[in-house]
Amino acid sequence: MDLFLDRFFLGLQQGAVYASVAMALVLIYRATGLVNFAQGEMALFSTFITWQLWDDGWNIVLAIVVSMVLSFVGGAAIERFLIRPVGEVKTNALSVVIVTIGLLLALNALAGWIWGVESKTFPKIFGTDFVNIGPASISYQALGVLAVLAIEVVLLYLLFQKTKVGLAMRAVTSNSESSRLVGVRVGRVLMFGWGLAAAVGALAGALYASELATLDTSIMLQLLIYAFAAATLGGFDSPVGAVVGGLLVGEVTVMLGGYVDFVGEDLRLGAAFVLILVVLLVKPEGLFGRKLVKRV
Repeated sequence: MDLFLDRFFLGLQQGAVYASVAMALVLIYRATGLVNFAQGEMALFSTFITWQLWDDGWNIVLAIVVSMVLSFVGGAAIERFLIRPVGEVKTNALSVVIVTIGLLLALNALAGWIWGVESKTFPKIFGTDFVNIGPASISYQALGVLAVLAIEVVLLYLLFQKTKVGLAMRAVTSNSESSRLVGVRVGRVLMFGWGLAAAVGALAGALYASELATLDTSIMLQLLIYAFAAATLGGFDSPVGAVVGGLLVGEVTVMLGGYVDFVGEDLRLGAAFVLILVVLLVKPEGLFGRKLVKRV
């Protein structure tokens, strides 16, 4: 029982990180209809900025906040100068996807060129202590990650439901042409969406590196796959689905790795791939996604 609870808490901790990256994917998808394959490497680059500031003597929390601000600016710039000139997703989807794949490769190479490919020690943001819950124990790190995820969910809910910016983002997602006709500055809304997703990704990257206690140029590839699984399971147009999907993916992969011998630690990533395939076959819109209805 103790082992089960330990694995359950570990699944929650890892699932919260997957959910954070999945929310960044959902934010861009809601704003543009685009699946951003570069999201993981954008988070990687931001995490290296966080590490650099911390290594220079900054407080780790302050370093994360500054990195998120810089990432917001960088994400908005990517939309303005790289994505927008290629064309709209609805009319030129393949070209835009190719740009995101090129951005993935470029950011990974740039991070390696600036900071090197060797592993670097990343601090535990919430410390290394544990708190006992019944017969099991959970780390402050896990509790901190879950608390951050809860705050993210509340803030994003307030943004989308209670602000004019959130309303504009929902309008652009629904119909960009009609939004222009009623005075919505679609370009600015898209820039804001990309910037917000980049900032959320920066936070998720820092949490993931803190969980691993290490940072190198390869860590975000697996995280992105888990995040894709979470977003696919929950629904690419649903922030709530991203959270639920992330937590479920965390639990499923940890439990399979712990209790199914042939899966172990080596095939947990394969389990995420299988989960993506099953969801696409059974319920393509995800648990909380909306079915796309087209008139013939």
